[in-house]
Amino acid sequence: MDTNTDSTAGPDFWRPLRYVWRTALVLLHILVAVFVAAAIVSWNRKAVMRNGHEPFTHRVQRAWSRQLLRIFGLRAIRFGEPVADPALFVANHTSWLDIEAMHTQRAACFVAKAEIAHWPLVGWLAASAGTIFHRRGNNGSLNLVMQTMVERMRAGRSVAVFPEGSTSHDGVTRVFHARIFQAALDAQVPVQPVALRFARNGRRVLDRGFRDGESFVQNIVRLLGAPPVDFEIHFLEVVPASPNARRHMAELARARIDAVLDVDSSTMPHA
Repeated sequence: MDTNTDSTAGPDFWRPLRYVWRTALVLLHILVAVFVAAAIVSWNRKAVMRNGHEPFTHRVQRAWSRQLLRIFGLRAIRFGEPVADPALFVANHTSWLDIEAMHTQRAACFVAKAEIAHWPLVGWLAASAGTIFHRRGNNGSLNLVMQTMVERMRAGRSVAVFPEGSTSHDGVTRVFHARIFQAALDAQVPVQPVALRFARNGRRVLDRGFRDGESFVQNIVRLLGAPPVDFEIHFLEVVPASPNARRHMAELARARIDAVLDVDSSTMPHA
């Protein structure tokens, strides 16, 4: 696995300064998010792409997410092209910033754990962006989530999911849960795998995601002081629909994502 980490770059004398100015920018950015959610996004939750034209609310969400990544020293770089709405995007999951990275390219409805809905401010912002909340380990909740996903996609919205079910910190993609692919089959929309990775000079960086035992807050604090890296979003070939083989769809999506995660991207064409 060809990867690198910040620990190999020597002493980082700029880290204290990054903490100061990035913390101030994050707080300001949150205030902007409150205004955007209250004045624009929450009033246009049902806006959908028409004939390939992206709604204004979606463009606003993408711009906000792109700026958030920049504050954390992350440059979003897209490889490949996302299919038009509606679609089901399935991606590997390493960081809470994965959602924002996806949102820089497409304002999709994400499936997230139900606990987030009760977080002060964050839960309201997530709901305003169309997040579908799921109580893990609850079959009744999963059935409702699947139904909501189908309804959103039939109405013209794209949905994005992390089929691993949780984040991983070691760079290894976990098994994809196959049941989630049924929503795309029921809604009759394409399934597009998306490979997400942090990179520096084309080589994968693993230490921007959650470390073993690291909390959400601890990860935020660490990233506020971290040096800049790229955040690559690779839109891959659509997975053929297999109504009688969801497991095959899940394995193929995972294989296509794994195939690009550790490839040197420095010479790859990107959008």
